[in-house]
Amino acid sequence: MYYFVFLWKFKLQILKKRYFTLLFIFLLLGCNKNNKNTNQKNKVIDSVNYYLNELENSNVSEIKKLKLNNKAFQLNLATKNTSIKRENLDRLISNYFILDEWDKYNKASRILLQISISENDSIHIAKAMRYRGNYFYKNKILDSSFYYYIKSEKIYLQLKDQESYSVVLLKKGIVQLDNNDFLGADITLRKAYSILKNTKDYQRIYATLNSLGTVSSELKEYENAVNNYENAIKLVKNTKIESKEHQIATCLNNLGLVYNDKKDYKKAIYYFNKALLEDSLREDNPELYSIVLDNLAYTKLKSNNFKDLTKLFFESVRIRDSLKDSTSKVLIYNHLSEYYVTIKDTFKALEYSKKALDFAYKSKIPSYIITSLKQGAIVDKKNASKFSYEYIKLSDSLRLLERESKDKFARIKFETDEIIQQKDQLVEKNRNILNYFLGAIVIGVLLFFVRTQRSRSRELVLKQSQQQANEEIYRLIISHQNQLEEGRDLEKRRLSKELHDGVLGRLFGLRLNLDGLNNSDDEAAKQQRLEYLNELQLIEQDLRDISHELNRENLVLINNFVAIINNLLEQQAKINPAKIKSIIADDIDWEIVPNTAKINLYRILQEALQNINKHAEAKNILVHFRKDKKGNLLFNIEDDGTGYDMNSKKSKGIGMKNIVSRTQQCNGIIDIKSEIGKGSKIIITFPLENKTIKV
Repeated sequence: MYYFVFLWKFKLQILKKRYFTLLFIFLLLGCNKNNKNTNQKNKVIDSVNYYLNELENSNVSEIKKLKLNNKAFQLNLATKNTSIKRENLDRLISNYFILDEWDKYNKASRILLQISISENDSIHIAKAMRYRGNYFYKNKILDSSFYYYIKSEKIYLQLKDQESYSVVLLKKGIVQLDNNDFLGADITLRKAYSILKNTKDYQRIYATLNSLGTVSSELKEYENAVNNYENAIKLVKNTKIESKEHQIATCLNNLGLVYNDKKDYKKAIYYFNKALLEDSLREDNPELYSIVLDNLAYTKLKSNNFKDLTKLFFESVRIRDSLKDSTSKVLIYNHLSEYYVTIKDTFKALEYSKKALDFAYKSKIPSYIITSLKQGAIVDKKNASKFSYEYIKLSDSLRLLERESKDKFARIKFETDEIIQQKDQLVEKNRNILNYFLGAIVIGVLLFFVRTQRSRSRELVLKQSQQQANEEIYRLIISHQNQLEEGRDLEKRRLSKELHDGVLGRLFGLRLNLDGLNNSDDEAAKQQRLEYLNELQLIEQDLRDISHELNRENLVLINNFVAIINNLLEQQAKINPAKIKSIIADDIDWEIVPNTAKINLYRILQEALQNINKHAEAKNILVHFRKDKKGNLLFNIEDDGTGYDMNSKKSKGIGMKNIVSRTQQCNGIIDIKSEIGKGSKIIITFPLENKTIKV
């Protein structure tokens, strides 16, 4: 909260203009009486609604209205913090303004601000800030008023509420004008006018033009001041918005002051007289009438026109007395003192100077005291040095205070803008963090997707490479088998030749020899026959061996894959001390088994035999290929070795993983059984004709 600083004007002309112009504008704009009914989703408490509706009845007295508003206020406080409660509180604050109950206005606006902030209700936060600014302006705490108007202005700007934004700009401009920040007031009021001129809010347009006229006058831009006041008069006449406050008379008085500053006393007197001719001015607004009289008399004094001068001054004093406004008589007494100095009536000049100084000290208004001290130094020669010293001291103090006040206003604006900028930066930072986070997620998802796709591509390439490798391996195995077949063909030809040239030749020779012995029956012939019989037995054995070998070759030639398996078992038998027994059923049609499945069967058998050789210490191994009743291929590998624990690392080694993986590649099912000391058994089921296992 910013502390109270109030700067009184020590320019006499400023005081005259402000007294009436700014007070009227503030009372006109002090509160936005927006009591329009809005569509509410929930019903307002009946009693609160009743009191609020009763307040709108013009026949109700001011005292009763205050009681009704107080009751509605207390009941409204007991309700939950909803939009209805805040809207009703807004209406109650407006009523307190109309009833001139500023303490209650202060309390209600503070509560509205608190409950609106708790619900992040920007609309009512802005209104409450504006009401707080009104309260502090009423109590002449200008820095606090300026602070709240600035806060309200920023919110309305964000809400894009042009109407409310222009109202706050007007109020803010008036505060700047009161604080002698004329350049700031000029900028603010011009902003307000640029919005208001496009509306039908004629009272506020008038107030803005009047305030701009005052600002231009203080900046010595007299032509702009005259234009603004004349435009304000035209607006009042065209829209017929003039009230008992006599807006036209106010503008005419201000025009007189402008020409008075320009030392065009003739025009100044013209406008003062024109203002006094306003109908019912003295009855409706005696305060304004008194000020115009004093201004007219003082202008005549400066133009050396003394006709009816004292009559005008004393008439103004009488009106002040009737209003019981002794403070404002300071200005008139000083003017009278100046008048008597001019006509060289020192006694009366000193009398009215002392009266002015007495009333000034009683009022405690620094600007009045300064004016009276200055006049006293001119009139009272004995105390001139004392008055001059006090005048200089108080003037310097006021200038310092004014400078500090301007600095404080600038600091309030800077800090408010800085807070808003920090908030915007924080929002932007949070937005950037969110964007970065979302961007990181998107990039992460894209990277994951790309990585997954690459992994799948590599897996596909690997599978293709593996397929090609398997095909190549199978081709090499077939090639090797073909070489074996060629060797077997050579062996067959050799056996055929052996049979033809060896066995048959020997049989032919034996037949001839036996024919030659048919006619002999001696011991030598018998012995000869026995030798030939032995030879026949040898030939018989050779034929039997050749027959067995040919028979085995015929079985091998049934299918190359069976030959490959047998060849693998023969090789393993040479390096494995265990006895290997193989059973391959004859009813298996190996031609329908895909090459990939054959390769995987071959690799599984090879891996299983290696594992048994390394770890099992088995004495017997059984390899069994057969078909089950469903037509699936069953492949068993059993051993009577040491076995292993199924939960041990051995069961999860690379070899076993390869066996499981190859089984899955062929859509097969694997079942591994093993116990310590009871050997191991691998049971694999492969589909033959179908891609899936028959159940």
